[in-house]
Amino acid sequence: MAVPLRKRLRRAVRSALLAAAVRLLARVPLRAALAIGALIGRAAWLLARGERRIMLEHLALAFPERTVTEREEIARRSLVHLGQVAMEVVTARRNIPRVEDYVSFSPGSEEIVRRAMARGKGLIFVAGHIGNWELLARRLAVVTQPNAVIARRNSDERVNRFIEQFRRDGGNATLWREDAGTGRALIRLFRQGGALGILIDQDTRVQGVFVPFFGRLAHTPRAVGDLALRFGATVVVGTSRRRGPRPGDGHELDVVELAYDPEPLDQEAEVTRLTAAAVRIQEEAIRRNPIEWVWMHRRWKTQPAPGVLLARQVPKSPELSET
Repeated sequence: MAVPLRKRLRRAVRSALLAAAVRLLARVPLRAALAIGALIGRAAWLLARGERRIMLEHLALAFPERTVTEREEIARRSLVHLGQVAMEVVTARRNIPRVEDYVSFSPGSEEIVRRAMARGKGLIFVAGHIGNWELLARRLAVVTQPNAVIARRNSDERVNRFIEQFRRDGGNATLWREDAGTGRALIRLFRQGGALGILIDQDTRVQGVFVPFFGRLAHTPRAVGDLALRFGATVVVGTSRRRGPRPGDGHELDVVELAYDPEPLDQEAEVTRLTAAAVRIQEEAIRRNPIEWVWMHRRWKTQPAPGVLLARQVPKSPELSET
């Protein structure tokens, strides 16, 4: 179905304005960039009423024990954080030439990644929109090569090109979900013992399973479990958080390895169990730093059918392993 001319023109103008803004902002020093990002976040809180409403609805589901005032504060600070994340990405070439200085591993986390890569069967790096996920992937790529991330194309090709170039500059290839060659690229990556990053904290139109997230079943991409069982790759979950309150304090990356049965009697149950374990770690990270997650995303949008609800009761998570 052809896109109407008016809509195409609107997209083109929006894309051109965005590209011009990115080129301009890319030259801003880090402290000023973070201040601009915070200002954008505060403006979004005042102007984006729809997103504000969704955030507060989701925070009420996740933290019913907190007061309305506390949830509003989390939502407002979350938008400030998101604005700063965007500015860190836009100005990374100028302000973060060495990602190792701006993003550090928590004690023991880098060793987990290196041991996983040394096994030679590949690494599946599970991440979410927690902290600064783009810088997380860039920091990981210093340790893991070849490296790639799976993503869904945006309707704006200029945005896709910017994201692809940013990731390429940081040592990450982008495998677009919609591309016919992505399947072959995945096989090649695992045969080379490379690392694949997958974001699983959103309800998207992909094959998934229902697992607990803040006490409710959430439709979650199942690719992590499917790929692990197919290729025998090590699975780790990575989350990041800001190291301190001052502008430019940077981020810390925490990594946990997940054990799984490589030859399960019930493959479907093992995929669900592994997915639930990964989501549980993400939830724990969000609970520790709730302002560093994207509360405007409709995480519980897809509802399970009545039969699925019974079949997908809270599964026991596999033991966590750091060996």
